[in-house]
Amino acid sequence: MRSGLTELEAVLAVARHGSFRAAAASLEMSTSALSQAVAALEARIGTRLFHRTTRSVRLTAAGQRFVADIGPALADIRGALERASDEGGPPTGTLRINTSVGAARRVMSPLLIPYMRRYPGVHLDLVTEGRLIDIVREGFDAGFRTEDTVPGDMVAIPFGPRIRFAVVGSPDYFATHGRPRAPTDLARHACIRARMPAGHIYRWEFTRGGESLAVEVGGTLTLDEPQLMLEAAMAGLGLTYLTEFNVEEALATGRLERVLEEWTPPFDRLCLYYPGRRHVPAPLRALIDLIKETG
Repeated sequence: MRSGLTELEAVLAVARHGSFRAAAASLEMSTSALSQAVAALEARIGTRLFHRTTRSVRLTAAGQRFVADIGPALADIRGALERASDEGGPPTGTLRINTSVGAARRVMSPLLIPYMRRYPGVHLDLVTEGRLIDIVREGFDAGFRTEDTVPGDMVAIPFGPRIRFAVVGSPDYFATHGRPRAPTDLARHACIRARMPAGHIYRWEFTRGGESLAVEVGGTLTLDEPQLMLEAAMAGLGLTYLTEFNVEEALATGRLERVLEEWTPPFDRLCLYYPGRRHVPAPLRALIDLIKETG
């Protein structure tokens, strides 16, 4: 019989991915083997941990409590196993990282691809989602988020330049509707609104000379994904508010133009963050060292 640790890892993976197939891939198991591991654990403890339908998998109330209880314990066990194997040589094992889609795009080419080339023995499990989670409870080694969202009890390692937002629109849009000269002018413009993971509509933030504004823009289009907002803006449907990273190519080719630039100064940087524990697993330590090396 496979170890009970494998069954616990299977439960955490399904809870994290919301899918038996994705969880199996992350653990390099077959979907049937993972399903059997979860079912065996449920049978042994006499409790159903997941609601299963043909379209979705979600934790039961008992499952939520179970995952909250075992997440930190498994992290400690993994740490003990990693400490036993960290006796020289290149790092091996799995590095689990949680982040947003936007942050993942920022760190993939300059950081994670070089990391994987340097340390081919590491299995990198990168999970992207909009919501902020407790990375310890949900079984991650680390996360990438902006400085302002990193929990206070975590160690944070800044990476990359400070992030700056841009208000952009297409040349055709500006030719028809004119250009806003101040954030208050946005009330007269069509804006592509952004729905945040928690469900609320994002208020566009501006700062100049000590004055700060959060503007609740109006418009007939609301989206929740930056690439879709970019495409809509390039099509002339309205103004959008995205990071420079998202719009730099469209600005360079002239498909978009920028306004209110003096109202959008740089703010926080991205950070790798992780629990402040005495032992840092070798794969994570190698990533930290690479960040410090690359600046």
